[in-house]
Amino acid sequence: MTEMRYLDANATQPLRPAARDAVMAAFAASGNPSSVHQPGRHVRRIMEDAREVIAARFGGQPQDLVFTSGGTEADAAAIHAMSPGRRLVISAIEHDAVRSAAVGAAVAPVGRDGIVDLAMLEARLADGEASLVCMMLANNETGVIQPVREAAAVCRRHGALLHVDAIQAAGRMPVHLGQLGAHSLAISSHKLGGPAGVGALLLAPDAPFAEALIGGGGQERGRRGGTPSVALIAGFAAAAQASEGDDLVRLAGLRDAAEQAAVACGAVVCGDPAHRLPNTTCLALPNAAAGVQVIALDLEGIAVSAGAACSSGKVQTSHVLQAMGLGALAGQAIRVSLPWNVTPADIDAFVAAYKRVAGRLCPTLAPHAA
Repeated sequence: MTEMRYLDANATQPLRPAARDAVMAAFAASGNPSSVHQPGRHVRRIMEDAREVIAARFGGQPQDLVFTSGGTEADAAAIHAMSPGRRLVISAIEHDAVRSAAVGAAVAPVGRDGIVDLAMLEARLADGEASLVCMMLANNETGVIQPVREAAAVCRRHGALLHVDAIQAAGRMPVHLGQLGAHSLAISSHKLGGPAGVGALLLAPDAPFAEALIGGGGQERGRRGGTPSVALIAGFAAAAQASEGDDLVRLAGLRDAAEQAAVACGAVVCGDPAHRLPNTTCLALPNAAAGVQVIALDLEGIAVSAGAACSSGKVQTSHVLQAMGLGALAGQAIRVSLPWNVTPADIDAFVAAYKRVAGRLCPTLAPHAA
C-alpha cells in the first residue's frame, strides 16, 4: 500500500496523543454523571473539569457551555433555541449544518474574495425585523476568515442575534466568544485533534434559549438531553488544551510552500490570501474536475479533499465557490488543509505529486511538471 500523506485536517484532525490518553483514562471510570453515588460523582468531576477547560479556552463560562454530539448538532441546537419569533439570515458560504437547519433563511452574499458583504448584511437587517444571523468565523473550504466582530456590531445595532460556527477556526486562530461579540459559538472536538462524536455550543450570558433541540432527562441544565459521553468529553478538553501549543506560523509557512508550487503548475488560489487560516489553501486547476484531482492525488499517496468532507463521500460542485462567483472553477478546486503534525517531508511529497498530476491533467498549464 502506498504511504499516505494526510493533508485533510479540515475534514478531521489526527487524534492527539493527549486526547487519546484522556479518553482511555476516562473509559476506565464507571458511572453515570447524573448519579449521586461516588462513581457517578467521580465521572461528573471529569466532565465538569473538561467543561471548565473548554469554556476558558474559547472565552465563555462553564455554566454556559452545552455538550453536543458534534458541530452539526451545536449549529442546529443554536438555531433551534434562538430562532423562535425571528427571521433567519445566513451567509452564502455557511456549512450545510447551518444551511439545513436554517431552511428559508435570507442570504447575505460574499464577494469574490470569499468575505461576507457587511453592507448587504446590514441592508437585510435594516427593516428592524427581529432576526437571527448565522456567520461562520472561518470557511471550511477556503479558510477565509470572516469579519465576525464587525458583523456582531451590525447585529446588535439592529437588535439581531448572532450565532457563529467556529468549528474550523477553533485551534487555528484566536477564538473568544466575548471578544467576538456573538451570542453563541459552535465548536467540534475532532477538528481540534480530539475524538469525533462530541462538540459544544457556547452561549453568551445574554443569549436566549427557547427550547432544547433534544429533550430528555434534564441534562446540560435542560438544554440537551441524553447521557453524555464522558470519555469523549475528556478527550475534547485535552485536545483543546494541546492545540494552544500549535505553531501556527510554521503551519502558514508550510502551507505557503505547497501553494506556491501549485500556482507554478497553473493552479489558482481561491479566496482572500491575506485573511485565511494558516493551515488551509483552496486550489483550482482549470479544466480538471475536482474529483479527478482528489483521486489522482490519492493514488500518489496524498490525501486531500474537494469542498466539504461531510457529504457522505460525494464530490459536488462547491456552493461556497459558486457563491464567490468563480464559475467553472467551483468544480475544479481541491482543499489542502495541514494537520497539527504535518512535516516538511509531507509538503515535499505533495509538491512532487501535484506536479505530476497537474502535468497529466493540464499539460498546457504546467509546462514544468515532472
